[in-house]
Amino acid sequence: MTGDDMSESVEIVGYDVAAVEEWISQNTEGLEPPFEWTRLEGGHSNLTYALVDQNGERAVVRRPPMGELLPKAHDMGREYSIISGLGPTPVPVPEAYGYCESPDVTGAHFYVMSQVDGKALFELEEAMDYLTVDARAKVGLSFMDVLAALHSVDPDEVGLGDLGKKEDYVGRQIRTWYRSWLASAEGASYEDQDLHELHDFLEARRPQQGPARVVHGDYGLHNCLVNPDGELTAVLDWEISTLGDPMADFAYALNTWAEPGDELVNKDNAPTLAEGFLGRAELIDRYASQTGCDLTNLPYYISFNHFKSACIIHGVYARYMQGQKSTDGVDLDYYRSRIGICIELSKQAADELE
Repeated sequence: MTGDDMSESVEIVGYDVAAVEEWISQNTEGLEPPFEWTRLEGGHSNLTYALVDQNGERAVVRRPPMGELLPKAHDMGREYSIISGLGPTPVPVPEAYGYCESPDVTGAHFYVMSQVDGKALFELEEAMDYLTVDARAKVGLSFMDVLAALHSVDPDEVGLGDLGKKEDYVGRQIRTWYRSWLASAEGASYEDQDLHELHDFLEARRPQQGPARVVHGDYGLHNCLVNPDGELTAVLDWEISTLGDPMADFAYALNTWAEPGDELVNKDNAPTLAEGFLGRAELIDRYASQTGCDLTNLPYYISFNHFKSACIIHGVYARYMQGQKSTDGVDLDYYRSRIGICIELSKQAADELE
């Protein structure tokens, strides 16, 4: 159905369809409205729709969620600038078509980009249905090659040198998330002395940061599109990206990569548990061979990321416990156990340095 037809039968949340289609017609090339609109789920609750124009050309439109937002949350302009800057590089990103800064068109800023073929992998069953065993083996290599390509880009050379502060990325993150833990402790009714000891350890052992690079901040298969051959076709959801320490980004990616036999698996139905996926050791070798990075302090960065995850989940759990978020369908025991699991994983990594 076209935008006109759909507006009568299916609610297109957050968009004045006629106004947005007119803006796209006037401000982008190669797209002819009216469009077929299809809601895409995921993407940090941003309102994202796939568009198909009169000639079968495909695109994606993306805007923040409805309601009042925190000042720096859901920054579409930031995302658009990042995919624009990375477009000419080897990092696979959608093509940037246009950005509307004015909220007058549809109540919020939004941007339009190309739609890329591929599938984001969230669960074990998806990976098994979508990829052959041979293709699964290729995913890890492509996953690391793309991250290495990202960390090889000089942000100043692609217009992203002002994306964020370049210095002391890990130090600033530690301080931010430790403050979050302290602020959430009473609401969560959850304290753990190990967390405080980890904080002190991470502060004391912080490595010297090398040149700042664009760090994705949430690089995992859930934010990548993969084709049936096991190759990454695009990296998505750049809204929390900034400049920082690429080793922290690399370690985060490793932490998302569950493998069979993990004592404290992050997710018991993670896609990478399927037969054929490479293990983390092979991912580490691939990234090191592509970047030539020094892996001496890798356990530190793995510990740091688990510490950060513990603080983030602790804050979310506190909001649930205080009634600030609906608990309908939410397994609170799962959230509580995840805090302890992250702390334990952080300790295990830290012990590798001592």
